[in-house]
Amino acid sequence: MQQLVNTALGGLTLGMVYAAFALALVLIWRSTRVVNFAQAPMAMVTTLLALELIEGGASFWLAFAVALVSGLVLGAVIERVVVRPVEGKSEINAVILTLGLFIVLHAAAALLFGNGVRSFPAPFGVRGTEIGGTTYAITGFGMFTIAAVLVTMALLVLLFRFTDLGLRMRAAAHEPEVARLLGVRVGGMLTLGWALASVVGSLSGILIAGGDLVNPNYMDSVVVFGFVAAVLGGLDSPVGAVVGGLLLGVALSFVSGYVGSQLVALTALVILIAVLTLRPGGLFSTTPARRV
Repeated sequence: MQQLVNTALGGLTLGMVYAAFALALVLIWRSTRVVNFAQAPMAMVTTLLALELIEGGASFWLAFAVALVSGLVLGAVIERVVVRPVEGKSEINAVILTLGLFIVLHAAAALLFGNGVRSFPAPFGVRGTEIGGTTYAITGFGMFTIAAVLVTMALLVLLFRFTDLGLRMRAAAHEPEVARLLGVRVGGMLTLGWALASVVGSLSGILIAGGDLVNPNYMDSVVVFGFVAAVLGGLDSPVGAVVGGLLLGVALSFVSGYVGSQLVALTALVILIAVLTLRPGGLFSTTPARRV
């Protein structure tokens, strides 16, 4: 029974890690209609920057704040300088551009921070929680991760459903020409979308790194699982991203614990294919998928 509980708790924490990255993908999709495959290296760069500050003597929380602010700036600069020239053209152009950014940011991080494996500290304990003499597989930092993801999800729901800013961002993403006629600064909204998505991505980078080893490639595997989580819940739904992350994390945890860790990647692929086949828009999609 304890193994069952620990496997489920491990899946819960793992799922929240995937959900954190999936939220960044959902935010960039809802605000710009672009799937940003460079989201992971963008988060990696800001996380390694935070690690440089920590190793230089700064507190974790100061480095945490700097990572989020640098993510905001990085997202805005990339949209303005790199993505803006291809906006309004074929959608595949932006996708190919983000794949190119994936490679460029990895190379830049290796030059700036080195390729060595380093330990990223955690502000809370990374040992299991003891209750009644029994140790359960959920750490203090795991609880912080869960809380941070839930708060981020709630803020995104509030932004897109209950604020005028969220409405303008969605209008700029879905119908830019109509939005311009209505007085919306489409360019500014797209820049804001990239900036906010980069902030959420930076948060996910630190949550994934906390108490673990990092290098310029540490988030590469998260790209796959985070994308599956976002597709599972629905790229238009912040709540779906969290639920999708949880379902994926628990499923993969049970597969790893009871079947074999070598089947984890295959299981994620099967889940992705099943969702795309049975419900292409995701479990929480509100717009029916259109077949052509």
